[in-house]
Amino acid sequence: MGTKAGTANLITGTRILCSMVLLFCSPFSTLFYALYLVAGLTDMIDGPVARKTGTVGELGAKLDTAADFVFVAACLIKLLPMIPFPLWLWLWIGGIALIKAVNLLSGYIVQKRFVTMHTAMNKTTGILLFVLPLTVPVVAFKYCAPLVCTAATFAAIQEGHCIRTGRDDL
Repeated sequence: MGTKAGTANLITGTRILCSMVLLFCSPFSTLFYALYLVAGLTDMIDGPVARKTGTVGELGAKLDTAADFVFVAACLIKLLPMIPFPLWLWLWIGGIALIKAVNLLSGYIVQKRFVTMHTAMNKTTGILLFVLPLTVPVVAFKYCAPLVCTAATFAAIQEGHCIRTGRDDL
């Protein structure tokens, strides 16, 4: 692998390393937030770096997906026990997950492959979800979570519409 190809993958690997170290940090500590922010930054820049250097590839895409999974898993392991989730919120999240599952299934039926859309609303939801743990110490979770769930619900419905109509310009 050349230096160019290695740069984006090294950035992605940094996300995996930060995510693993998160597991050994106290939630909401300065070190936790520093690692969380570095991991988030690497998620934002690895793709653009790969595109700019002309090194987009299957390995990088798979590594990015794996890094996202490790990051999300580490955050859930550390944060879920620390944040009170009322039943209504679990039900809402379950509803969003159900819509996303239907979207995956309909994408497979319509396009003969599993499809996820990178719509502006999906990206907005991702940003809101990323910012959510940063707000917990200063804003009550019960106020922030509905905002994120509303955006995620709209994004999931929009994604389903895009998949079924073949539109990818939203």
